[in-house]
Order: sequence, then C-alpha cells, then structure tokens
Amino acid sequence: MRVVVVGAGKLGYTIAELLSNEQMSVTVIDREEEQLVAAKNNLDVLTITANGASPITMDDPDINGADVFIAVTDVDEVNMVACILAKKHGIKHTIARIRDMQFISEAKDYLKKNFDIDLMLNPEVIAAHEIYRILMTPAALDVDEFADGKVRLFEVKINKHSKYVDIPLKNLKLPTGVLAGLIFRDHQMIIPHGDDALQVDDNAYFIGFPDAIQKFSSNFVRQESRKLERVMIVGAGRIGRTLAVLLVKAGVNVKIFEKDRDRCEEMAQLLTGDSMAIYGDGTNIDLLAQEGVASADVVVCLTEDDKLNLMMALLAKHLGAKKTVVRVYRTEYADLIEKVGVDVVISARLLAASEVLAFVRRGGVVSVSILEGARAEAVEVIVQSGAKVAGKKLMDVRLPKSCLVCAYVRKGKAAIPNGHTILEPGDRTILFCLRGAAQEVMTWFN
Repeated sequence: MRVVVVGAGKLGYTIAELLSNEQMSVTVIDREEEQLVAAKNNLDVLTITANGASPITMDDPDINGADVFIAVTDVDEVNMVACILAKKHGIKHTIARIRDMQFISEAKDYLKKNFDIDLMLNPEVIAAHEIYRILMTPAALDVDEFADGKVRLFEVKINKHSKYVDIPLKNLKLPTGVLAGLIFRDHQMIIPHGDDALQVDDNAYFIGFPDAIQKFSSNFVRQESRKLERVMIVGAGRIGRTLAVLLVKAGVNVKIFEKDRDRCEEMAQLLTGDSMAIYGDGTNIDLLAQEGVASADVVVCLTEDDKLNLMMALLAKHLGAKKTVVRVYRTEYADLIEKVGVDVVISARLLAASEVLAFVRRGGVVSVSILEGARAEAVEVIVQSGAKVAGKKLMDVRLPKSCLVCAYVRKGKAAIPNGHTILEPGDRTILFCLRGAAQEVMTWFN
C-alpha cells in the first residue's frame, strides 16, 4: 500500500513510523527541509521537500496514484486544500488534521460531504476524551471501548495489597465476563497463559462486559477515593478546555489554571457552577496550596512542555494530590515519567496515529488502540467471509502466540471466547497483538 503523509511534525512523524513499520510504502512531504531530517535519518520512508497543498506537487509520480493521502500540517486550511487536490488527482482516501474546534463542532458533516475528507483528526479532542474516560474509572491507567461500547478495556497497576497477586491465572476467580488479557512487566508485554500470575507493579489489562469491568475495577480503588469530585487542570489549551467541559457536565468540580489572560477568560465563559478558571502560573507552589491541591482527587498537567508537566505532577503529589495525569509530546519519556511516580501518561499524537492506523489497515479493521508506547495493540476487526479463522474452533485454528482473542460481538451480544468458540463471518472480534504481529494476525481474519 502506498501512503503519502504531508507534514513532518511530531504527529506526521509518528504516523509515518507506524505505517512504515507495517511494511507500507510511505512518502513524507514538508516544505521545510529541516523538518524532514528526523524522518529521513530514522525511518524507512521517502522524503520530498515540497508544498503538499500545491497542484504541481500532486503531479509527482511518487505521490500521484497513492492509496491514502494524510495531511497533518499545523494549518487546517492547508490540510483541507491538500486533501481536495489529492482527490482531484485520483487518490481514493484522504485524512486531514482539523484542530479548529469550530470546524469540528459546527461544520464536520459539511467538510466531509463537500470536501470529501474520509477521516478528520483532532488529536487534542481525542486525548481529552481519553483522559475523561480514565478519570471516570478511578483505578484505571487506561480505559477503552470497542464494538460501540459493548466491550471495555481496563488497565490497572497491581499493588502489593491486591488479592490477585501471585495466583496462577488458571486458579484466579475472575467475575463472569472479565478476562485477563495482557501483562506489562519490566518493559515487556506478555500475553498470559494459565500458569502465569500477576506480580506487584505489573500493569494488567482486563477486558470484558462494561458492567462487569466497572464492578471489577472497584477492587482496585481505595475506599476514600471511589468518587471523583475535585480535579485541577494546568493549561487551558484545546485539551484542557475540552476536558474541563466534559468533567463539569459530569458534575465534577474543576479548577483550571492558565497564565494567558485571554485564554483564561475564554475558559471561564465555558464553566458553570462552582468550577472556575484561575489566572495564574500552575507551577507556583503557593498558588497550588492556596487553591487546595492537597484535597484534589486528580491533577492533570497539560502544558506544551514535557519537563514542566512532569515537575508539576511531582509537585502536586508532594503537596497531597491523590492522582496525577501528564500529557507528553515525546513518547520516549513515558516510561521515565511513570517510573518516578506519575499515575497516567497520555500522548495525543499516539492516540491520533492509532485512528489513522485503523483506517489505513481497513480489511474489516474497525479500531486500533496502541498500548504501552506501541509495544502492543488492541484491535477490533470484523471477521470476513472466507477468513481462515471462520467456522473453526479457536483451539484448532492455531493463531500466532503473539495474539489473543479476548472478546467478540455477534448479533449485538458480547461474549468472552474459549477454546471451543467458533467465530463466524460478521463477528466483531477484539484481539490483543504484540508489537509487529498485527499484520500477520490480520491475515487470519481477512
């Protein structure tokens, strides 16, 4: 498959990296040559210095006739024009990064219909909704949903007080509708088997029916922190604004700090009730203490500086905050940040890139969730007619060991499979796949 990526910034680089790792033929375009250096030196891609929104560029034989065109520059209008030109030059599928909230909220259908854009990406909105889902499940490090909400993924850190420690999974009595699907331990992803056991400090991934997962997750929450009541947010950018509005609508008291006066006043207009936007520096210890950081259930750090976000999160913990969430631009920092005590690390560009990956794979793939910095994936795929996995017991199919079938939905009803389960064409199936295995695994379902 031939893919063109316009814009070699952080998001463009991440998308190009994921797609080139899938053995796709990727061309990266940017009008600034220095922006292309990282992709040229580190990725197996073709780079072109050019204006991606120019008709002349579209006539390049390395671009014309591509299968998918992805425009992710920092300028929405450039992305939209580039996608229009791509369709005019015979490229069938286009994806555009659209950051303007007004475009997304008021003109999304218009853009899709009249500009013929197949997928619109807003990394900040995607990240805000991801953080919201995690916060509304207090024990979770990550929460995701599949099959229109019929299956839920739940990640949790196993502590020394957990009743599930050191018990072989075959002897572990999990509730009906809950499956232990993945373990992240010592920087390695493990698809567990019956003799494996959870250990202290493991990140464990459970998957199952939403009601069962919701009830099960309460086993990992301290009694005093079961209800989310007070959240502090540092940074009223796109993520902060979207997240604050979601939390206020859910009845959560929000204090959001912003040192840009205009942005702070704009944020204040969106808040209701006792929630407030505070004009000030969220790194100021006295200000945080004065505003009650010690009683905050969660502090969410969303500035554009990774190091500053880390410092604020550690400061908030030191002052008594129960939980911290940090947004990172550089995903390689994620492991380090979690090691020093931050509870949840979010990468907006990795979340957006996972949506692109699902779209580009197609062939029945509905969604892709990238886990632990792309060490594994949770993939929702529709079993195709004639697929190797269809019509056979899972125990007889002999899927790769790097894959686990976790759940499936048939005729609107979710189920947890076992070795005797027979998948049928049309089943929405949720899989865990280890790094690099997804492309091979998909051949069993397509």
